[in-house]
Amino acid sequence: MAPNTSLSPRTPAEQTVGTAPYDALLLFSFGGPNGPEDVLPFLRNVTAGKGIPDERLAEVAEHYHHFGGASPINGQNLALQKALAAELERRGLDLPVVWGNRNWEPYTRDALAAAHADGARRVVALVTSAYASYSGCRQYRENLWTALDELGAEVGLPQGEHPLVVDKVRTYFNHPGFVEANIDAVTEAYEKLGADGRLVFVTHSIPDTMEAASGVAGPTYSEQHLDVAATVAAAVGERLGRTLEWDLAYCSRSGPPSQPWLEPDVNDHLRALAAAGTTAVVIAPIGFISDHMEVAFDLDTEALETAAELGLTAVRADTVGTRDAFVRGLVDLVLERAARARAVEAGEPAPAPAVVGGLPARADVCAPGCCRMRDGVDSGRLAACSVDPRS
Repeated sequence: MAPNTSLSPRTPAEQTVGTAPYDALLLFSFGGPNGPEDVLPFLRNVTAGKGIPDERLAEVAEHYHHFGGASPINGQNLALQKALAAELERRGLDLPVVWGNRNWEPYTRDALAAAHADGARRVVALVTSAYASYSGCRQYRENLWTALDELGAEVGLPQGEHPLVVDKVRTYFNHPGFVEANIDAVTEAYEKLGADGRLVFVTHSIPDTMEAASGVAGPTYSEQHLDVAATVAAAVGERLGRTLEWDLAYCSRSGPPSQPWLEPDVNDHLRALAAAGTTAVVIAPIGFISDHMEVAFDLDTEALETAAELGLTAVRADTVGTRDAFVRGLVDLVLERAARARAVEAGEPAPAPAVVGGLPARADVCAPGCCRMRDGVDSGRLAACSVDPRS
């Protein structure tokens, strides 16, 4: 099926009641160290339960120390929080935006505690990952359940009772706002390149077992990316007046060599392209919403160095960051989720989700078995925003 490249919703619905029933918006992210002293404790948080020794973590820490020990993700999340608040205000929508992280300050529990103290009782969560997989979906939902358990204990509720109801915005890889922002970024990169070039889309690699598990409740992680890549390449080609040749590559592999992960690695792929006669490339990080460490080190440092060694002219396209189309799209997603919540409460049909490309929208309430680390293997951790938290 050819991708739908129209950037208007397939079934637009006028939102008339704003963000009700939500009292706050949680910008829910990965987190990163703020300085050199934070790096090793942060990496211990990220790898908790995996038995990775500090000696190995020290090797990864060098990526952060290359940039002074601070991850750029924190400043980018602050900028996105500010942009979301401004867009909500521009539309006349009264919805406070709090920011919480899985792995570093401000932690999820602290953000939810602040919202609760300010009177919030129902919160909508926006995860800073556009794609569905264990790392981009279920792991956040597991962290959310744990944070709600901790907050419930702090306010004196019986074990298992939560002081907040938290829903999440659906995975938004094929939402018009995310796709449009990527189309704009890739178009601008070609304008900087000033020549024909191969388009290399890049995302974070995951283990093959996680890839298989991501497809239990919908298209797999790689299928999601391929759909976005096809849609973006077609739209940029239309703007430039030519057909673009493109590929999907991966970066940031962190598992042992014996464990299969999604390939090709972007550096290996650049070598293969150069050997086949390619002379110029645009590198488009569609798997990331901002220029955090995987982009700053794995692409801007390693991949661009590889390209230079190979004699490839290379331009890295921007991530969507705080581009207007993306921020508007995120607020549209909040309104879409609010409309669905109201429809469910009223026993009425929900408005159709806005999508582009060839794939349907993912569910905002996850099905049993959705996005486990390995298909059929229960992590033993409860997960929020699910039909069954135990599944």
